[in-house]
Amino acid sequence: IVNIGIGGSDLGPVMVTEALKPYWVDGIQTYFVSNVDGTHIAETLKKVTADETIFLIASKTFTTQETMTNAHSARDWFLKNGGNEESVAKHFVALSTNKAEVEKFGIDAANMFVFWDWVGGRYSLWSAIGLSIAATIGYDNFEQLLKGAEDTDNHFQHTSFEKNIPVLMALIGIWYRNFYGVETEAILPYDQYLHRFAAYFQQGNMESNGKYVGRNGEKVNYETGPVIWGEPGTNGQHAFYQLIHQGTAIIPCDFIAPAQSHNPIGDHHAKLLSNFFAQTEALMQGTAHENPFRVFEGNRPTNSFLVKKITPFTLGQLIALYEHKIFVQGVIWNIYSFDQWGVELGKVLANKILPELENAVTISSHDSSTNGLINIFKKIR
Repeated sequence: IVNIGIGGSDLGPVMVTEALKPYWVDGIQTYFVSNVDGTHIAETLKKVTADETIFLIASKTFTTQETMTNAHSARDWFLKNGGNEESVAKHFVALSTNKAEVEKFGIDAANMFVFWDWVGGRYSLWSAIGLSIAATIGYDNFEQLLKGAEDTDNHFQHTSFEKNIPVLMALIGIWYRNFYGVETEAILPYDQYLHRFAAYFQQGNMESNGKYVGRNGEKVNYETGPVIWGEPGTNGQHAFYQLIHQGTAIIPCDFIAPAQSHNPIGDHHAKLLSNFFAQTEALMQGTAHENPFRVFEGNRPTNSFLVKKITPFTLGQLIALYEHKIFVQGVIWNIYSFDQWGVELGKVLANKILPELENAVTISSHDSSTNGLINIFKKIR
């Protein structure tokens, strides 16, 4: 399976399929292509054969530049490697709302999986966009993912605020963002299978709440969405924890770990979890020392999420917790969390610049920096 999409049509399915790798169906190998850089599709196509591959083209409008560029390249490769026009309809599947463009591409409308046009990409893995997930882990496991999310939905809807986990997550985040002035939050999963979890919620949070205009159309006078980042433990401990422990910036951290490993090899998991517990204790307590360079002030904030095991159900619960946290913060900040106008300007300018790159004519229609970069590119390409 080769899933071709970008943004929410890629990040969610990538994260979930990686997180649930122990549940992959035997005989299925799934790849994801997102970047318009030709290297991404080229390196992926080296690993597959035309007769054994199905391409999932994930684009709500079926006009997204990066996705459709990759889709047409995949189609060209397929036709040059044993496929024909008739078999395109059987080897290409569309996840879209635009039937006309899907059929124009050559995909049978019967192989078009639709979803509501108001579903935002970063919240779409539960929809037809999750077809790559269902095909990779099996539909029963995909349903368990949905049921886990439903469990969190019900908790969020019916639990009083003082015990409502997404509400508490949101309020803690606002406390540090708006009253302590923190600029970033780290998500630190102590589970290698969750290595794309932080990247997924970079988009989920920053594309939703990275707004400076309130719902009234006026510029807000307070901080909104933070920068989200992170890496799996213990890798991060040997990279950036120094700054979290002793840096001048306060960085609230979410630590996530399973009590049970899918790969219980020797004492690996005990050592992993000992670090999980130790880091949050160290960040909270700190330590005194006669050497000033070895003083840890402590009082660095963390949330800890300890689950029994990373399963489709518990992963669904976790994802939905963060989704509802983002929603609650958007309500309190009085911003629209479900649009993303900030990604549009770059697209408009890129479409204007693209035809300018087709010849060797010197460009002077932009600012001096952009003109200079384009003209140098034309000389050295």
